[in-house]
Amino acid sequence: MRFMIMVRANATSEAGVMPDDDTVFAAMATYHEELAKAGVLLDATGLQPSSKGWRIRYSGGKRTVVDGPFSETKELIAGYTLIQVRSREEAMEWARRFPAPFGETADGEIEVRQLYEMDDFEPSEPVERFRELQAGKR
Repeated sequence: MRFMIMVRANATSEAGVMPDDDTVFAAMATYHEELAKAGVLLDATGLQPSSKGWRIRYSGGKRTVVDGPFSETKELIAGYTLIQVRSREEAMEWARRFPAPFGETADGEIEVRQLYEMDDFEPSEPVERFRELQAGKR
């Protein structure tokens, strides 16, 4: 089972401001080393502010590019950690240990979501095409 732990952005992360000291980086490094040692870490990184990104809006059969920044900071993601574990409970245990993303005294929030696996979908030709793509990555 794969889960994504997403760090919700805040005004500070959207401004591209880095922590004043290495405390947050040290806590994150330690946590991710523990994930790696346990063999559950798949990927992890921070995201640049939305001012450096864009969205593609789909409406009426057309695509429109919308450049950042985006105003609803609470709906943005500042970073993520992707893990593969045996159960939802194990994912919950790792999530509980996630360091405060902006420091112990700053407000912050993470969201955890399970990823779909190919076995979650009814067999079909398009699903098999995706399954083959995933097999090619291994």
